[in-house]
Amino acid sequence: MGDWFSELGKATSKQPVVDLIDLAIVFGVAIAVYFMVRLSLVRGLRHLVKNSKTQWDDELVAAGVFGRISHIAPAFVIYYGITFFPELPEAMTDGIRRVAVAAMLMVGALFISSVLTATEAIYNSHPEYRERPIKGYLQVVSILVYSMAGLLVLAALMNRSPWIFVSGIGAMTAVLLLVFRDTILSLVASIQIASNDMIRVGDWIEMPDLGADGDVMEVALHTVKVQNWDKTITTIPTHRLISDSFKNWRGMSMSGGRRIKRSVSIDLQSVRFLSEEEIERFADWSLLSGYIASKRSELADANAAPGVNPQVQSDLRRLTNLGTLRAWIWELLRNHPDVHQAGHTLLVRQLSSGPQGVPIEIYCFSNDTDWIAYEAIQSDLFDRILAIVPEFGLRVFQEPSGADFEGLSGGEGMRSSS
Repeated sequence: MGDWFSELGKATSKQPVVDLIDLAIVFGVAIAVYFMVRLSLVRGLRHLVKNSKTQWDDELVAAGVFGRISHIAPAFVIYYGITFFPELPEAMTDGIRRVAVAAMLMVGALFISSVLTATEAIYNSHPEYRERPIKGYLQVVSILVYSMAGLLVLAALMNRSPWIFVSGIGAMTAVLLLVFRDTILSLVASIQIASNDMIRVGDWIEMPDLGADGDVMEVALHTVKVQNWDKTITTIPTHRLISDSFKNWRGMSMSGGRRIKRSVSIDLQSVRFLSEEEIERFADWSLLSGYIASKRSELADANAAPGVNPQVQSDLRRLTNLGTLRAWIWELLRNHPDVHQAGHTLLVRQLSSGPQGVPIEIYCFSNDTDWIAYEAIQSDLFDRILAIVPEFGLRVFQEPSGADFEGLSGGEGMRSSS
């Protein structure tokens, strides 16, 4: 390279004015060709695309594919036009041609990158393919194209064979693996994610360790963008989706049902047997009439069995207010229009009692997975359940608060003494 600059300096010192005029002519023609191509060919292509009925060619225009063509033209003109001036120094001609080749290679790499961008947009325009993004694979191709273009540009400028640089890469493998570690990990992760259909654009995922809880916006080579419910954006390294665990709610959305799992705690001191008057009253309730009738028959048979002393209350089976409440909740769920009745678990169960009372857990699925509708269904169910509990002679348990102690004499004395 130093010899080339030395030869160039000796040659240009002989006829600098002539050389400058010749170079001005070459570069002037190149600029003129650039504007001619830009104004005629590129604009003509854009006009044809605008009037066409297909959509894919519009994506080519949006990605700037045709604009890259106009950048190749001046480098092409300089590469061949410089040969029409043989009086120019050979070193200068050779150097200009090398730069022109390097420019064409870089523009070619940018052209391929624009084509890849347009390819992604065309692919995503089909609804059946939108959920399986290919952006990660296209980014890998783009990295390879730019890497090859960089090697070829370096080889052209130094007038060396590109295989010299390729052979040198083998000795730098360890360094390259370290530099491109995240890229390699992300590429492997992208292949696994796509082959196992682990994540799609539009999926609702949860990854608490990284603060992600929302919809997937973009699946790229290095990152996955998630828009959280508070409208913030969380960027997750793609390879973390393979190494770490996350929850995908797609199965819930596809099943058409969203789980409701919540319990109501009942005060243990309010649990008791029902009186005959209460049983008669509940027998008139539409949701409990069938239950009361079947239980009356079942208890009559059980209490008439040999060995049961009807005079001893502990020997007799009787209805409880807590069991009757569970039966009412069950019938409520079975007849609720917004609760799935087939193919999904429906359960009303009593959990282990503790210091907070005895929990009655409701386990069912709403038939609407939309968040707002789901919350409305769930709230409506528990509003009704909480309001009906006193009808069974039961109390909902809650921790005592300041208002619960206002009626106590000790509390009044403390206030008066203060």
